[in-house]
Amino acid sequence: GMASISAVGILLTSTLSGYVFGKFKFKLNNFLFGLVFSTSIIPFEIYMVPLYIEMVKYKLNNTFIGLVLPYLVMSFGIFFMRQMVIQQVPDELIEAARIDGCHEYGIFFKIVLPLLRSGIAALGILAFVEGWNAFVWPLIMVSDNQLFTMEIGLALFQTTFNVDLGAVAAGSLFSIAPILLVFLIFRRQIMESIALTGIKG
Repeated sequence: GMASISAVGILLTSTLSGYVFGKFKFKLNNFLFGLVFSTSIIPFEIYMVPLYIEMVKYKLNNTFIGLVLPYLVMSFGIFFMRQMVIQQVPDELIEAARIDGCHEYGIFFKIVLPLLRSGIAALGILAFVEGWNAFVWPLIMVSDNQLFTMEIGLALFQTTFNVDLGAVAAGSLFSIAPILLVFLIFRRQIMESIALTGIKG
């Protein structure tokens, strides 16, 4: 649940922000984009405690909302989608749509999004994996075992004096199955995205 909602939230915020930063010219565009991207170099441990204090202040600790809220925006995702928008969406196409009377929401949903399919697939998998593998934040945020993530569940099989290797192995296999399945479904879009952005292994 957390991984899926996180992936949807990141895709929505990243594509919208990437489109705005990539195609709209306004005074603080570069400054705001630089500010957003600079947050990607700040380790989570730096702002983890202040974030937790704020969550407690608003009584969001030990809730699903408090668990997933920090995973709805990804600064790298905004950067990635901005680059995809700049590379894949010609300015002339947007201007032609505006001349034809298409409103901005129509341009975004009918023109921009279809051109970003491969990037959306790649970012969606990255976002899903980040949410699926979340450990530190859920560990400090929730105490209700109904809200535990897969990684915390696997950790519970390990005690000070014993490790249930069979359960850990089975849980590990189960934890990678959804990620592998998503990759197999969207592998063509991911490969297209890698080719278009010039990323090499």
